[in-house]
Amino acid sequence: AARARRLMDRWRAASVAVTLGEEGAVLVSGDGPPLVVPARRVHGDACGAGDRFSSAAAGLLADGAVLSEAVIGAVEAASSFVAAGGAAAWRPTSPAGTGRPPPARRDALSVVEEVRGRGGTVVAAGGCFDLLHAGHVGMLEAARALGDCLVVCLNSDASVRRLKGEGRPVVGQADRAALLRALRCVDAVMVFEEDTPVAALERLRPEVWAKGGDYAGRELPEAAVLERWGGQAVVLPFVDGKSSTRLIEEASLRAVR
Repeated sequence: AARARRLMDRWRAASVAVTLGEEGAVLVSGDGPPLVVPARRVHGDACGAGDRFSSAAAGLLADGAVLSEAVIGAVEAASSFVAAGGAAAWRPTSPAGTGRPPPARRDALSVVEEVRGRGGTVVAAGGCFDLLHAGHVGMLEAARALGDCLVVCLNSDASVRRLKGEGRPVVGQADRAALLRALRCVDAVMVFEEDTPVAALERLRPEVWAKGGDYAGRELPEAAVLERWGGQAVVLPFVDGKSSTRLIEEASLRAVR
């Protein structure tokens, strides 16, 4: 991201996308956080993948896609191109089959200490996750692909109530934490009582803080605290139409009917 910003300055460009090989691509625009688009892990000859990325991005832009949509689509097109070049299967981005202990039994700080002790990268993500849906899962899987462990900072019941109002959360923090820990992409969960995850982040000190794409183009409130230890806030692709609030509203309407 830092090198992309230097290219922006050198070329006087509004945005710069940098491909990262099998790791996907990163897009920087203006002063906002970078958009990181992880790629599916595929086997195959990667020759021509960059050309496929460029042609797909150009085609999507010509069809009216916004820049972030073009980069997301181009990464997927490049992955599909490599996979079609002879790969019969690909490795999942989630850490399946690694032989690690069940996530539900792992304390967040011990996970961070273990990963950092072997020189790994700690990734954190946060939210209420009330109700957990496919958009959440996609974002968390993408976040896990950015490092060697993923810790989810989870708003407590009291914190959710202050943020969302009476009647929330629909699912209590113990159950929300259990559902998150059941995901293969989640290594640990840290519940926090405050309105923001700043205190939790100060304890974890992650190298990467990941947010959903609905924050694209906005200043992330956690960015300032991450700068204290050189951490980076990034935005991940947002799954359009997926919303806990919308699911709850639709369920309420159906119950009334």
